[in-house]
Amino acid sequence: MSGLRLWPVVASDVATRVDAIVVVLLLITGAVLALVLALLLTFAIRYRRGSSARRGALPELVQKEVEIGWTAATLFLAVFIFAWAGATELGLAKPSGDALEIHVAAKQWMWKTQHPNGAREIDALHVPRGQPVRLLMTSQDVIHSFFVPAFRIKQDVLPGRLTELLFTPTLTGEYPLFCAEYCGTLHARMGGTITVMEPEDYARWLSAQPEGDDLGHEGRALFVSLGCSGCHAGNGPVRAPGLAGIWGRDVPLEDGRIRRVDEAYLRDSILQPRRDVVAGYEPRMPSFAGLVGEDELIRLVAYIRSLPGGQP
Repeated sequence: MSGLRLWPVVASDVATRVDAIVVVLLLITGAVLALVLALLLTFAIRYRRGSSARRGALPELVQKEVEIGWTAATLFLAVFIFAWAGATELGLAKPSGDALEIHVAAKQWMWKTQHPNGAREIDALHVPRGQPVRLLMTSQDVIHSFFVPAFRIKQDVLPGRLTELLFTPTLTGEYPLFCAEYCGTLHARMGGTITVMEPEDYARWLSAQPEGDDLGHEGRALFVSLGCSGCHAGNGPVRAPGLAGIWGRDVPLEDGRIRRVDEAYLRDSILQPRRDVVAGYEPRMPSFAGLVGEDELIRLVAYIRSLPGGQP
Protein backbone atom coordinates (compact mmCIF):
# COMPACT_ATOMS: atom_id res chain seq x y z
CA MET A 1 0.00 0.00 0.00
CA SER A 2 3.03 2.28 0.23
CA GLY A 3 4.49 4.36 -2.57
CA LEU A 4 2.92 6.22 -5.47
CA ARG A 5 0.24 4.33 -7.37
CA LEU A 6 -1.41 5.47 -10.61
CA TRP A 7 -4.51 3.46 -9.65
CA PRO A 8 -5.60 2.23 -6.20
CA VAL A 9 -5.23 -1.45 -5.41
CA VAL A 10 -8.26 -3.58 -6.33
CA ALA A 11 -9.08 -5.89 -3.41
CA SER A 12 -12.81 -6.69 -3.69
CA ASP A 13 -15.53 -7.50 -6.19
CA VAL A 14 -17.07 -4.08 -5.51
CA ALA A 15 -13.82 -2.37 -6.51
CA THR A 16 -13.87 -4.08 -9.92
CA ARG A 17 -17.40 -2.85 -10.70
CA VAL A 18 -16.84 0.65 -9.38
CA ASP A 19 -13.60 1.00 -11.34
CA ALA A 20 -15.39 -0.02 -14.54
CA ILE A 21 -17.92 2.78 -14.03
CA VAL A 22 -15.15 5.29 -13.27
CA VAL A 23 -13.16 4.30 -16.37
CA VAL A 24 -16.22 4.68 -18.64
CA LEU A 25 -17.02 8.06 -17.07
CA LEU A 26 -13.44 9.20 -17.66
CA LEU A 27 -13.58 8.06 -21.30
CA ILE A 28 -16.91 9.80 -21.91
CA THR A 29 -15.89 13.06 -20.24
CA GLY A 30 -12.52 12.90 -22.00
CA ALA A 31 -14.22 12.47 -25.38
CA VAL A 32 -16.59 15.38 -24.70
CA LEU A 33 -13.68 17.54 -23.59
CA ALA A 34 -11.69 16.65 -26.70
CA LEU A 35 -14.67 17.44 -28.94
CA VAL A 36 -15.26 20.82 -27.29
CA LEU A 37 -11.56 21.73 -27.48
CA ALA A 38 -11.38 20.66 -31.14
CA LEU A 39 -14.41 22.77 -32.05
CA LEU A 40 -13.06 25.70 -30.03
CA LEU A 41 -9.68 25.60 -31.80
CA THR A 42 -11.29 25.07 -35.23
CA PHE A 43 -13.64 28.02 -34.84
CA ALA A 44 -10.93 30.22 -33.33
CA ILE A 45 -8.67 29.61 -36.34
CA ARG A 46 -11.35 29.50 -39.03
CA TYR A 47 -13.18 32.64 -37.92
CA ARG A 48 -10.24 34.70 -36.69
CA ARG A 49 -10.18 38.40 -37.55
CA GLY A 50 -9.16 38.99 -41.15
CA SER A 51 -10.03 35.47 -42.41
CA SER A 52 -12.12 34.99 -45.55
CA ALA A 53 -14.70 32.74 -43.83
CA ARG A 54 -18.36 33.50 -44.46
CA ARG A 55 -20.07 35.26 -41.61
CA GLY A 56 -23.73 35.63 -40.84
CA ALA A 57 -26.65 33.88 -39.19
CA LEU A 58 -26.88 30.11 -39.50
CA PRO A 59 -29.88 28.65 -41.31
CA GLU A 60 -32.70 28.02 -38.85
CA LEU A 61 -32.91 24.33 -39.80
CA VAL A 62 -29.23 23.78 -38.99
CA GLN A 63 -29.59 25.41 -35.58
CA LYS A 64 -32.54 23.16 -34.66
CA GLU A 65 -30.81 19.98 -35.84
CA VAL A 66 -27.66 20.76 -33.86
CA GLU A 67 -29.59 21.64 -30.69
CA ILE A 68 -31.87 18.61 -30.89
CA GLY A 69 -28.98 16.25 -31.63
CA TRP A 70 -26.78 17.61 -28.84
CA THR A 71 -29.65 17.49 -26.32
CA ALA A 72 -30.67 13.95 -27.31
CA ALA A 73 -27.09 12.67 -27.13
CA THR A 74 -26.57 14.23 -23.69
CA LEU A 75 -29.85 12.79 -22.41
CA PHE A 76 -28.97 9.33 -23.73
CA LEU A 77 -25.58 9.38 -22.01
CA ALA A 78 -27.10 10.57 -18.72
CA VAL A 79 -29.79 7.85 -18.76
CA PHE A 80 -27.22 5.19 -19.71
CA ILE A 81 -24.85 6.14 -16.90
CA PHE A 82 -27.69 6.37 -14.36
CA ALA A 83 -29.13 2.99 -15.34
CA TRP A 84 -25.74 1.26 -15.30
CA ALA A 85 -24.62 2.74 -11.98
CA GLY A 86 -28.05 2.16 -10.42
CA ALA A 87 -28.17 -1.48 -11.54
CA THR A 88 -24.64 -2.01 -10.20
CA GLU A 89 -25.52 -0.48 -6.83
CA LEU A 90 -28.73 -2.52 -6.51
CA GLY A 91 -26.85 -5.67 -7.47
CA LEU A 92 -24.29 -5.06 -4.74
CA ALA A 93 -27.09 -4.61 -2.18
CA LYS A 94 -28.43 -8.16 -2.57
CA PRO A 95 -27.34 -10.28 0.42
CA SER A 96 -25.78 -13.66 -0.21
CA GLY A 97 -27.02 -16.71 1.69
CA ASP A 98 -23.48 -17.81 2.62
CA ALA A 99 -22.26 -14.33 3.61
CA LEU A 100 -20.15 -14.00 6.74
CA GLU A 101 -22.15 -11.66 8.97
CA ILE A 102 -20.07 -9.33 11.13
CA HIS A 103 -21.42 -6.61 13.41
CA VAL A 104 -19.69 -3.23 13.52
CA ALA A 105 -20.26 -0.60 16.22
CA ALA A 106 -18.75 2.86 15.76
CA LYS A 107 -18.08 5.31 18.58
CA GLN A 108 -15.80 8.27 19.19
CA TRP A 109 -13.21 7.31 18.15
CA MET A 110 -12.93 3.62 17.36
CA TRP A 111 -14.42 0.76 15.37
CA LYS A 112 -15.60 -2.30 17.30
CA THR A 113 -16.27 -5.48 15.34
CA GLN A 114 -17.73 -8.80 16.45
CA HIS A 115 -17.65 -12.11 14.57
CA PRO A 116 -20.45 -14.69 14.66
CA ASN A 117 -18.62 -16.85 17.21
CA GLY A 118 -18.23 -13.90 19.61
CA ALA A 119 -14.64 -12.95 18.72
CA ARG A 120 -14.15 -9.19 19.02
CA GLU A 121 -11.71 -6.70 17.52
CA ILE A 122 -11.06 -2.99 17.95
CA ASP A 123 -9.96 -0.89 14.96
CA ALA A 124 -9.34 -4.11 13.06
CA LEU A 125 -11.22 -6.69 11.05
CA HIS A 126 -10.09 -10.05 9.71
CA VAL A 127 -12.02 -11.61 6.80
CA PRO A 128 -11.44 -14.62 4.51
CA ARG A 129 -10.64 -14.14 0.85
CA GLY A 130 -13.34 -15.23 -1.58
CA GLN A 131 -16.24 -15.34 0.89
CA PRO A 132 -19.03 -12.74 0.79
CA VAL A 133 -19.02 -10.51 3.86
CA ARG A 134 -22.04 -8.66 5.24
CA LEU A 135 -21.34 -5.86 7.71
CA LEU A 136 -24.23 -4.76 9.95
CA MET A 137 -23.28 -1.38 11.34
CA THR A 138 -24.58 1.13 13.85
CA SER A 139 -23.20 4.08 15.81
CA GLN A 140 -23.24 4.57 19.56
CA ASP A 141 -22.98 8.37 19.41
CA VAL A 142 -22.69 10.48 16.24
CA ILE A 143 -22.63 9.87 12.48
CA HIS A 144 -19.53 8.02 11.24
CA SER A 145 -18.67 6.64 7.81
CA PHE A 146 -17.03 3.26 7.14
CA PHE A 147 -14.59 3.74 4.24
CA VAL A 148 -12.13 1.23 2.74
CA PRO A 149 -10.50 2.68 -0.42
CA ALA A 150 -9.06 -0.65 -1.57
CA PHE A 151 -12.56 -2.17 -1.55
CA ARG A 152 -14.25 0.98 -2.98
CA ILE A 153 -16.87 0.79 -0.23
CA LYS A 154 -18.20 3.62 1.93
CA GLN A 155 -21.30 3.65 4.09
CA ASP A 156 -22.57 6.10 6.69
CA VAL A 157 -22.94 4.56 10.15
CA LEU A 158 -25.85 6.19 11.97
CA PRO A 159 -27.01 6.31 15.58
CA GLY A 160 -30.33 4.58 16.13
CA ARG A 161 -30.30 2.92 12.73
CA LEU A 162 -28.83 -0.19 11.14
CA THR A 163 -26.91 0.12 7.88
CA GLU A 164 -25.07 -2.58 5.97
CA LEU A 165 -22.28 -3.20 3.50
CA LEU A 166 -21.80 -6.21 1.23
CA PHE A 167 -18.52 -7.15 -0.45
CA THR A 168 -16.31 -10.10 -1.28
CA PRO A 169 -12.55 -9.73 -0.63
CA THR A 170 -10.50 -10.89 -3.60
CA LEU A 171 -6.90 -10.12 -2.64
CA THR A 172 -5.05 -11.02 0.54
CA GLY A 173 -3.28 -8.24 2.39
CA GLU A 174 -3.77 -5.50 4.95
CA TYR A 175 -5.83 -2.47 3.91
CA PRO A 176 -6.52 0.80 5.75
CA LEU A 177 -9.93 1.63 7.15
CA PHE A 178 -11.01 5.26 7.61
CA CYS A 179 -13.88 7.26 9.01
CA ALA A 180 -15.01 9.50 6.13
CA GLU A 181 -17.44 11.64 8.16
CA TYR A 182 -16.20 14.37 10.51
CA CYS A 183 -17.17 12.99 13.92
CA GLY A 184 -15.29 15.10 16.45
CA THR A 185 -11.88 16.13 17.70
CA LEU A 186 -10.05 12.87 16.94
CA HIS A 187 -11.84 12.14 13.68
CA ALA A 188 -8.56 11.96 11.74
CA ARG A 189 -7.30 9.23 14.09
CA MET A 190 -10.40 7.07 13.79
CA GLY A 191 -8.94 4.44 11.54
CA GLY A 192 -7.99 0.81 11.48
CA THR A 193 -7.04 -2.07 9.22
CA ILE A 194 -8.86 -4.82 7.38
CA THR A 195 -6.82 -7.98 6.93
CA VAL A 196 -7.83 -10.33 4.13
CA MET A 197 -6.59 -13.87 4.75
CA GLU A 198 -6.75 -17.18 2.95
CA PRO A 199 -9.76 -19.18 4.22
CA GLU A 200 -7.61 -21.73 6.07
CA ASP A 201 -5.53 -18.98 7.68
CA TYR A 202 -8.70 -17.16 8.73
CA ALA A 203 -10.08 -20.35 10.29
CA ARG A 204 -6.88 -20.78 12.32
CA TRP A 205 -6.93 -17.12 13.37
CA LEU A 206 -10.56 -17.35 14.43
CA SER A 207 -10.03 -20.49 16.50
CA ALA A 208 -7.09 -18.82 18.28
CA GLN A 209 -9.19 -15.87 19.51
CA PRO A 210 -10.40 -15.75 23.13
CA GLU A 211 -13.51 -17.85 23.55
CA GLY A 212 -16.79 -16.15 24.32
CA ASP A 213 -20.50 -16.57 23.85
CA ASP A 214 -21.78 -15.83 20.42
CA LEU A 215 -24.27 -13.04 19.87
CA GLY A 216 -27.24 -15.38 20.09
CA HIS A 217 -26.30 -16.74 23.52
CA GLU A 218 -25.55 -13.25 24.83
CA GLY A 219 -28.90 -12.08 23.47
CA ARG A 220 -30.74 -14.93 25.20
CA ALA A 221 -29.37 -13.93 28.60
CA LEU A 222 -30.34 -10.32 27.91
CA PHE A 223 -33.79 -11.39 26.68
CA VAL A 224 -34.44 -13.09 30.01
CA SER A 225 -32.91 -10.36 32.21
CA LEU A 226 -35.02 -7.66 30.58
CA GLY A 227 -38.18 -9.64 31.22
CA CYS A 228 -39.00 -10.18 27.53
CA SER A 229 -39.54 -13.92 28.05
CA GLY A 230 -42.31 -13.20 30.55
CA CYS A 231 -44.61 -12.11 27.70
CA HIS A 232 -43.17 -13.62 24.53
CA ALA A 233 -42.60 -17.13 25.89
CA GLY A 234 -46.31 -17.86 25.58
CA ASN A 235 -47.03 -18.61 29.25
CA GLY A 236 -46.98 -15.09 30.66
CA PRO A 237 -49.90 -13.01 31.94
CA VAL A 238 -49.72 -10.71 28.89
CA ARG A 239 -50.52 -12.13 25.45
CA ALA A 240 -47.72 -11.20 23.05
CA PRO A 241 -46.62 -12.50 19.61
CA GLY A 242 -44.42 -15.57 19.60
CA LEU A 243 -40.92 -14.96 18.31
CA ALA A 244 -39.75 -18.48 17.49
CA GLY A 245 -39.25 -18.97 13.77
CA ILE A 246 -40.48 -15.47 12.95
CA TRP A 247 -37.27 -14.31 11.26
CA GLY A 248 -37.70 -13.61 7.55
CA ARG A 249 -41.49 -14.01 7.61
CA ASP A 250 -44.09 -11.43 6.61
CA VAL A 251 -46.35 -10.37 9.48
CA PRO A 252 -49.70 -8.53 9.14
CA LEU A 253 -50.02 -5.33 11.14
CA GLU A 254 -53.02 -3.81 12.85
CA ASP A 255 -53.33 -1.05 10.24
CA GLY A 256 -53.39 -3.50 7.34
CA ARG A 257 -49.76 -3.21 6.29
CA ILE A 258 -47.37 -6.15 5.88
CA ARG A 259 -43.80 -6.04 7.15
CA ARG A 260 -40.93 -8.43 6.70
CA VAL A 261 -39.24 -9.44 9.95
CA ASP A 262 -35.64 -8.30 9.58
CA GLU A 263 -33.10 -6.32 11.61
CA ALA A 264 -34.84 -3.00 11.03
CA TYR A 265 -38.27 -4.35 11.99
CA LEU A 266 -37.00 -5.90 15.23
CA ARG A 267 -35.13 -2.74 16.21
CA ASP A 268 -38.25 -0.67 15.58
CA SER A 269 -40.35 -3.10 17.60
CA ILE A 270 -37.98 -2.85 20.57
CA LEU A 271 -37.52 0.92 20.50
CA GLN A 272 -40.92 1.98 19.07
CA PRO A 273 -43.30 -0.89 19.86
CA ARG A 274 -46.46 1.10 19.06
CA ARG A 275 -45.29 1.88 15.53
CA ASP A 276 -45.91 -1.54 13.95
CA VAL A 277 -48.42 -3.43 16.12
CA VAL A 278 -49.03 -7.00 14.99
CA ALA A 279 -52.62 -7.69 14.01
CA GLY A 280 -54.64 -9.32 16.78
CA TYR A 281 -52.52 -7.97 19.66
CA GLU A 282 -52.90 -4.97 21.91
CA PRO A 283 -50.09 -2.33 22.00
CA ARG A 284 -49.01 -3.06 25.58
CA MET A 285 -45.27 -3.45 25.12
CA PRO A 286 -43.24 -0.58 26.68
CA SER A 287 -40.49 1.14 24.75
CA PHE A 288 -36.91 0.14 25.56
CA ALA A 289 -35.46 3.31 24.07
CA GLY A 290 -32.83 4.59 26.48
CA LEU A 291 -32.83 1.31 28.40
CA VAL A 292 -30.83 -0.78 25.94
CA GLY A 293 -27.76 0.36 24.02
CA GLU A 294 -26.71 -0.43 20.47
CA ASP A 295 -24.61 -3.42 21.56
CA GLU A 296 -27.58 -4.86 23.44
CA LEU A 297 -29.90 -4.33 20.49
CA ILE A 298 -27.51 -6.29 18.28
CA ARG A 299 -27.53 -9.17 20.77
CA LEU A 300 -31.32 -9.21 21.11
CA VAL A 301 -31.81 -9.22 17.33
CA ALA A 302 -29.23 -12.02 16.96
CA TYR A 303 -31.05 -14.13 19.56
CA ILE A 304 -34.49 -13.68 17.99
CA ARG A 305 -33.00 -14.45 14.60
CA SER A 306 -31.53 -17.70 15.90
CA LEU A 307 -34.82 -19.01 17.32
CA PRO A 308 -36.10 -22.15 15.55
CA GLY A 309 -39.75 -23.18 15.39
CA GLY A 310 -41.49 -23.66 18.72
CA GLN A 311 -41.37 -21.52 21.84
CA PRO A 312 -38.28 -19.42 22.76
